[in-house]
Amino acid sequence: MVVRAIVVGSLNYDITVWVPRRPEVDETLHGDRCEENAGGKGANQAVAAARLGAEVAMVGCVGSDSRGDYLVAQLDAADVNREHVYRGSDSTGTALITIDPEDVSIVVIAGANGELDSAKVELASAEISAADVLLLQGEVGVNAARTAALVAAAAGTKVVFNPAPFNEVVPAVLPLADVVIVNRHEAEQLGDVQLPVVITTLGAQGCEVKVGSDVTMVDAPAVEVADPTGAGDAFVGAFAVAYVDTEDAVAAALIAVRAGAAAVSSVGAQPSMPTWEQIDSV
Repeated sequence: MVVRAIVVGSLNYDITVWVPRRPEVDETLHGDRCEENAGGKGANQAVAAARLGAEVAMVGCVGSDSRGDYLVAQLDAADVNREHVYRGSDSTGTALITIDPEDVSIVVIAGANGELDSAKVELASAEISAADVLLLQGEVGVNAARTAALVAAAAGTKVVFNPAPFNEVVPAVLPLADVVIVNRHEAEQLGDVQLPVVITTLGAQGCEVKVGSDVTMVDAPAVEVADPTGAGDAFVGAFAVAYVDTEDAVAAALIAVRAGAAAVSSVGAQPSMPTWEQIDSV
């Protein structure tokens, strides 16, 4: 069975800087190195699913600039259908990522991602309705995200929602979600709401899977971390594919934690999205 997935979400140009520590106010600090890669939660999750053999379509916006050209080329390389990736008038979205020995922080400039609206999403209604699963995040506008979720819910397409960042998209999409995937910080913001399936990712500790009132802890394999960026997106993309295949949230999470572990073993968000072979090797 080939899983049919569609992602309505962001496409960003990632600029990642590694630093020995955070600079003080008014201090100039030498970094260790800098990498530039394709990113954006939506595009990352689309590539993650495609690397695992899913038939994937992407709905989003990039700018009419060289960075937009680059992001589109990366989708092509991953065999992601980009018929509904539009060119906006704003510049391509950018993520500025800082990694120190203890933590990761990300500043996102939405740019053309903000131009994805309900009308553009509606143009992909047939593809959303035909898909097995729709993946949504918080990096596009509330109207675009809710329109996609409504189309999916009406067609019986599973909705996997990753409310990152946690913003006004959440109350608009949450009632329509079949699975919600959050990290620790987002879980605190989500609170104790009743949802069919809630998964909380816990980094090196794996994840917690809550199906109704049943809670299962899933351990992650121990790996050496090269770059934590994109690990959550690898988890979401792999979970979506495995969940459609198995219809079992715990079984899907067992695969997803291995995908996340494989992703942190290499540098860059999209470049680190793993294949089945890489997942099996961790």
